[in-house]
Amino acid sequence: MTLMPWNDTYRVGLDDIDAQHRWLFKATELLHEEMTKPIHSRAVIGDILEGLMDYTVNHFIMEEDLFERHGYPQAQAHKALHDQFTATVMKIMTEFEGGADIENEVLGLLNNWLIEHIMKVDSAYVPFLKDKGAFGLDSHQH
Repeated sequence: MTLMPWNDTYRVGLDDIDAQHRWLFKATELLHEEMTKPIHSRAVIGDILEGLMDYTVNHFIMEEDLFERHGYPQAQAHKALHDQFTATVMKIMTEFEGGADIENEVLGLLNNWLIEHIMKVDSAYVPFLKDKGAFGLDSHQH
């Protein structure tokens, strides 16, 4: 599996969202590094999974709030993808807590999410939100 390192071509231009996307790239890299060790730590993998759940809650709420405030027409379809991802992460966490080896499953999920969702689906809302002036609302820009 080829991992994609973060670079600025993945930026959407909203600092908070970009910071969260960078975190997801880093978490995927850390998970991959841990899995390639001859003996990997379930504690480290568990910590990454917990961080992933926090990420999904916080990041998805932030995006969905932007969509609602600006009337993004694809908001429901985008939220459905978020819900599907969250449900898959919850399933993987349950399997992991039950002792299953989920590393390849979660890496595949994350890699697909980075390629399909962030690069394609998230990029699709950028022109709409720019037109609505959302990029001036970033919490890091005053």
